Amino acid sequence: MDTDVAVPTVSDIIVRPVRDVDAESLGRVHAKCWHESYDELISKATLENLSPRRIAELWTHWMNQGSAYRQFVAVRNGDIIGFVGSGPAREVDAPRDRELYFIYMLAEFQRTGTGQRLFDAAIGDEPAYLWVPTGNIHARHFYEKNGFVADGAEHTEPFLGEEIQEVRYVR
Repeated sequence: MDTDVAVPTVSDIIVRPVRDVDAESLGRVHAKCWHESYDELISKATLENLSPRRIAELWTHWMNQGSAYRQFVAVRNGDIIGFVGSGPAREVDAPRDRELYFIYMLAEFQRTGTGQRLFDAAIGDEPAYLWVPTGNIHARHFYEKNGFVADGAEHTEPFLGEEIQEVRYVR
């Protein structure tokens, strides 16, 4: 019996800017990442109603926002496995000018260093802020490792017709 399992390595993976042709793939990957990330935070019924096609339509809009927005994908063997996006702060009283909007990686590629590469492409070592679900401990540790600290701000964010409690991190 062969027990060797191919573990993805960073050298297998390319990080590049999002392209117009990525929208459909991003819709599928985004929906899957939400399932993997929010199964404990959002009801199964809500997650099952996710539409990869609708998310792809949102990506078509997001990728045409202009040069102040930084959006990258991680690609392995031609398939998108993760993505990130940052841009101008969306809050009037934001603690920093740049906001990390999202970073998602398919579960099987987490802890390979690829998320860090995506993060570095979108934020680098710049001052920034972000909102993260209070219950997403893995993500919170990742941000803390990158110099972010919770600043005490919290809010309830509408998410797919439900609500998620979020905490703000600032660097």
